[in-house]
Amino acid sequence: MRRLARWITLTAAVSFLLPVATVSVASAQYREFTGKVDKINDEKMIIDNRMGDKVTFERLDETKVDDTTGDDDKKEKWRDLKQDDWVTVKWKMMDKPRKAYEVIVLPEKEEAGEDM
Repeated sequence: MRRLARWITLTAAVSFLLPVATVSVASAQYREFTGKVDKINDEKMIIDNRMGDKVTFERLDETKVDDTTGDDDKKEKWRDLKQDDWVTVKWKMMDKPRKAYEVIVLPEKEEAGEDM
């Protein structure tokens, strides 16, 4: 009888703690935010996704910048980024304030409603 009670208690504890442990692991995954650089300085940048959202990201010492545009004018560092660049920023949901772990420079997109 004691073994059964211990087994039930252990099973209950594991079933309670397992979801709590997996939530902390899941929250460490990267999120992505894509948009146009609205403002940028040495420490942070504001990204506008053109759907009414503007999000601020802080630069880290280890922030990686990756240029996927294929242009001759490669952007490899934070200081190379400029206003109106299209980027995707990778960040973690648990960060308060948001920190940019990776910035991916995208080819320039056409604005909706522009005539050519």
